[in-house]
Amino acid sequence: MRINRPIFVVGSPRSGTSILTWCLGQHSNIFVQEESNWIGRFTLQMEIAYRIGTARGERSQLSALDVRREDFFACFGRSINELILDHRQKLEAKIAAKRESRRVSSAPPSIGHSSISPFQITRSKSDPKARWVDGTPEYSFYINPLRKLFPEARFIHIVRDVSSVVRSMMHFQNTGGPALVAEERQAYQEWLKTVRACHEAECAYGSDIVRRIRYSDLIDDPNKVIEVLLAFLDEKFEPACLEPLQKRINSSNVPADIEVSDPGTDQALINEATKLSSELTKDTPQLAPDPDAVARMEQAFNDRVDYLAKRESGATGA
Repeated sequence: MRINRPIFVVGSPRSGTSILTWCLGQHSNIFVQEESNWIGRFTLQMEIAYRIGTARGERSQLSALDVRREDFFACFGRSINELILDHRQKLEAKIAAKRESRRVSSAPPSIGHSSISPFQITRSKSDPKARWVDGTPEYSFYINPLRKLFPEARFIHIVRDVSSVVRSMMHFQNTGGPALVAEERQAYQEWLKTVRACHEAECAYGSDIVRRIRYSDLIDDPNKVIEVLLAFLDEKFEPACLEPLQKRINSSNVPADIEVSDPGTDQALINEATKLSSELTKDTPQLAPDPDAVARMEQAFNDRVDYLAKRESGATGA
């Protein structure tokens, strides 16, 4: 049976979100796909739509029908879940065709994205693939509204020490992709912003909803980490989930002797990021939900919606 319980791997770019997503996607019950990007922003538009649909009280459609906000979001969440799972076979067919084309042309395989990935989307026709995993780093900032869409979703925050992330960000173009940041300062700022958002979600919802793991643990003891994560997701352990770790995907390949630091970077910024990095990579405690943190996240979401609504209102002259 299909279950509306997606998995979101969040964290700073260059922290291992892609490889962990692929590890989970080798499971017989978990469907891996391209990063989606659109779902988080869609939640902002949904909140705007709900406000419009209830703006005049009982004279508004949604209010007259007594449609609660949580029901409104969850209804769309169920539809998204079905949409993704219904189109699984189409993605599999595309990937199979591209692999065959590369086999015939003897072209080297592309590593890192599911469009022509060296890893499996489906290992057997009997795989149920009743749920899906999404490793879009941007969703680190949308954990609150994603929970509105998918009340049973689970989030995995993978955290990597900031110095390694900064080095990797600075040299991401070595993978053939675009430059992620123009300077070291931006790399530290991006790490701080993303990791703070994830940590706030950990505090808000607790470790039973948002589970933190260390990138170093995934590399040093992958069997244990994957076993723990699958238990967290209520899935049985499958050795196939370890296979992607045998390859390095999207690796920046930064030589150890390459100096990436910029003397012009604010030392206070570096110290702030280093301190938080040390705290979060020191241990991974079991956290209980914190209502105050939930309230802060709700307020932050509402503030974003207010900003977007005002901007759209100004653009349309409404």
